[in-house]
Amino acid sequence: MDFKEINRATIAQFRAGGEIEGMQRDKLLLLTTTGRATGRAHTTPMMFHDVGDRLLVIASNLGAPEHPDWYRNLVAEPAVTVEIGDETYPAIAAPFEGEEYDRVWTMLKQAYPFFAEHETKTDRTIPVIALTRR
Repeated sequence: MDFKEINRATIAQFRAGGEIEGMQRDKLLLLTTTGRATGRAHTTPMMFHDVGDRLLVIASNLGAPEHPDWYRNLVAEPAVTVEIGDETYPAIAAPFEGEEYDRVWTMLKQAYPFFAEHETKTDRTIPVIALTRR
């Protein structure tokens, strides 16, 4: 499975405003981070959970042993761009920590049981990140 090609197609379908093959448009956003090594913009489609004034994204990487590149990028540079629906805006990315992480991660696993499955596949703590509009 070529994830880069799937992401390119998803981004194009998202920006065209139509249906997105195999995904729910209303649960999808595009996150643009700055490459920690290259300084170039990188856009990644991903599921989100809306909690009012923030959007939550989860760096599960399908339970892979390593964090996804987009997560490592936003840790190095938390200023990101969010595209959701037909809106684009700058945001700040902040990973949850401590008790707040535990509470939010438990809620997300209950709402989306596949994240609990991802957790069983890896030894790393799966980050949950809040995206707050700037």
